[in-house]
Amino acid sequence: METPFSSLFALCSLLSAITYCCLIYNATLFHKLRCFLLPLLSGDDAPPTYAVIGCLISFYKNRHRLLSWYTDLLSASPTQTVVIRRLGARKTIITANPENVEYMLKTNFINFPKGKPFTDILNDFLGCGIFNVDGELWHAQRKLASHQFSSKSLKEHVETIVKESVKMKLFPLLDSLAGGKAVDLQEVLRRLGFDIVCRLSSGFDPCCLGDEHCLSDEVEILKAFDKAGEISAKREATPISTAWKLKKVLGVGSEKVLKDSVKKIHDFISKIVDERKKNITKSESKDLLSRMIMDGVSEDVIRDMLISFIMAGRDTTSAAMTWLFYALSRHSQVEEKLVKEIGFQFKEDEYENLKEMKYLQTCLCETMRLYPPVAWDSKHAVYDDMLPDGTPVKAGDRVTYFSYGMGRMEKIWGMDRLEFRPDRWFDCKPDENGGTLYLKEVSPFKFPVFHAGPRVCIGKGLANVQMSYVVASIVKRFEIRPVVSREEAVYLPLLTAHMDGGLKVFIRRRQQRTAATCHDNKIKKNLFETTS
Repeated sequence: METPFSSLFALCSLLSAITYCCLIYNATLFHKLRCFLLPLLSGDDAPPTYAVIGCLISFYKNRHRLLSWYTDLLSASPTQTVVIRRLGARKTIITANPENVEYMLKTNFINFPKGKPFTDILNDFLGCGIFNVDGELWHAQRKLASHQFSSKSLKEHVETIVKESVKMKLFPLLDSLAGGKAVDLQEVLRRLGFDIVCRLSSGFDPCCLGDEHCLSDEVEILKAFDKAGEISAKREATPISTAWKLKKVLGVGSEKVLKDSVKKIHDFISKIVDERKKNITKSESKDLLSRMIMDGVSEDVIRDMLISFIMAGRDTTSAAMTWLFYALSRHSQVEEKLVKEIGFQFKEDEYENLKEMKYLQTCLCETMRLYPPVAWDSKHAVYDDMLPDGTPVKAGDRVTYFSYGMGRMEKIWGMDRLEFRPDRWFDCKPDENGGTLYLKEVSPFKFPVFHAGPRVCIGKGLANVQMSYVVASIVKRFEIRPVVSREEAVYLPLLTAHMDGGLKVFIRRRQQRTAATCHDNKIKKNLFETTS
């Protein structure tokens, strides 16, 4: 006969069994969920990455120091390569390994084009310009531009324009500012660069650089280029790409600003093209625009090519020169050696002597090592592959080489990698005089600031001529002193990097030394002695 106690015992047993099963189920579910949420990447060097959201948490925490974060991750990696997964984006492989860079940019170049995900981001701004296309369209533009950039007449044209711009625009402006109020040197150099590249590419001088009053006036076309570049770059950095795509569809926020800016740029370019077409038969111009018109290039391609060249030609050279003057202000011994070399060797009416100014070249190289004009560049794999360091690549993966981080890798540049030391670019070769200093031949895959492989920058030589001439001209005549000498400048990586907030400086005329006091032979001998 069943008693109340036996019924109660049976009920308790049943509840205990159910509770036990629930605990087992929950423990199993928790284990599966924990495994599901555990980092998907192996190795202590990778950021914590979870299913669905990827490394969004780490990315968000480090959003204000992404460059340093990526550099730290790569430094800690045995292969100098890390894999990043982000919500709403394909897997990204970031590398600072020179062997990987060479494989991407040269050895297996055909498997690593820009790719549609990248070109879609920049399409509204750069369109089908040479920096934003692959395949046949890239080949056609590259062939046209290479022919133009390799001509002797263009080299002479560049020298004439740069010389005129320095003497007729830059010198008068700096003379008027000498001993007076502070000025943003980066803005001066960017305006100078814009005027020069517009004349080189289209024959048109927008006259953005004039007297000191011009710096207080906002130039609409410069603002349009700045906004278009800034917003396009932020598209790439957006954790969830759907956000900017939705704003574009709705025509609101930053996407509306981008659309308006691009329209201003297109109108600006169209006016230049229309004016040139009217005079093309009578013109003997040596600029890129005239060549494209005479070759029958379509208007859309002409417009997009001009936009690409103007953007790159203006921002890359001005950024490198700005950071060089910043570095010189913090390293007086380097500045003293550079002043000696320029004072002894530089002649404003001659370009050939620029090749002999070795220390100036090392200063430019060292500047671009630490502050590259472009912080990183991305490709997208066409088919499955494997990088030389063993990192597997799936078709569609984004593979990025990180120039900024490469300049800060101990494995590449040694223990003093964070120091600004131009002498690292010298190599001493013995001779009958005891030794001659030569510039080291550094692999472009170790120092990819001008890209490398088939897509190496075709304007590299002209850019070096322009930077060397402008820097030497300024250093010979003026002293540049920052308003805040010990303030750490911030490197801002947009499409092309620049100094956040500009470089505020005071200008002073440099005291000229006579040839007799220079002791020519002594300078020749001691000019490149290693700085302690």
